[in-house]
Amino acid sequence: MERLYKRRFAAFKQNRRAYLSLWIFVCLFAVCMGAEFIANDKPLFVYYEKQFYFPMWRDYPETTFGGDFESRANYSDPYLQERINQKGFLLMPIIPYAYDSVIYTLDTPAPSPPSLKNLLGTDDLGRDVLARLLYGLKTSILFGLVLTSFSALIGLFVGAVCGYFGGKVDLFGQRLIEIWSGMPILFVLIIFASLLKPTFWTILFVVLLFSWVSLVPFVRAEFLKVRNLDYIKAAKMLGVGHWRIIFHHILPNALVATLTYIPFILCGSITALASLDFLGLGLPPPSASLGEILAQGKNNLNAPWLGLSGFFALSLLLCLLVFIGEGLRDAYRAEAIRESKI
Repeated sequence: MERLYKRRFAAFKQNRRAYLSLWIFVCLFAVCMGAEFIANDKPLFVYYEKQFYFPMWRDYPETTFGGDFESRANYSDPYLQERINQKGFLLMPIIPYAYDSVIYTLDTPAPSPPSLKNLLGTDDLGRDVLARLLYGLKTSILFGLVLTSFSALIGLFVGAVCGYFGGKVDLFGQRLIEIWSGMPILFVLIIFASLLKPTFWTILFVVLLFSWVSLVPFVRAEFLKVRNLDYIKAAKMLGVGHWRIIFHHILPNALVATLTYIPFILCGSITALASLDFLGLGLPPPSASLGEILAQGKNNLNAPWLGLSGFFALSLLLCLLVFIGEGLRDAYRAEAIRESKI
């Protein structure tokens, strides 16, 4: 088994586009997971009067650093920065703005064009586009990964049950899936999203209702192909239980075929969230999302940097996933051809 995976990985590495896309995606994922340390309006740490403070994990009143108010410290305030620098120093992130930070010191009215202060400009509320883009990519990737994981589990289970037991179970399951998949998914998503309070988990639940269907035919086909092989019949004659046969004997073979479709399901998950956010039915404001940035570009045609930033970020993410999926598919296909020749 270890040699088999090594051969498949070697075949995947031969596809340079897919292998490079995988590394770019891993780097992008790592950068996005550390978005709070790269783009934030709170310092990484503050050294004041021989003591260290960590505002990213705890809120401090302004009086802690010699200010006048008991309210939470605003580290973007030049007055407070001057007070801290008199008896210590503070270390700000590379991008000194969070996704919801409103910049009140813009040189031009919002949305302002790209500059050295805001590399991708600001949106119509005066928020830094680069910071929102970074947080939006993080939200999209996490949403896609969680949704894809749950969709794969449900799709594998339903496909395995339908393919293994066959007969009436398969007939009923296929008719149910045909009816379910024939529904106008986008309109149903819009209706559910308008009825439920939009949060990360409610949107995930609504999209999950339909996303698991796409994986069922592939899993079912693998189980239908394998369930009548000799080693499965021998296991049944020896009294091995159905669920043990499904999970220990057939499912590993089915995973090989279904693994190649995971990146494409991930693409669909990210696109679904971006579509809902673009229509204003996704994450509540001021959440950062790629769809919201695209909607800002549509509403502010005089600020092309908004639409272009969202478009290139979403296009890059989807292209990377598609290239990875194609590489996985070609690697498994090459291994299958090799095994058939043997």
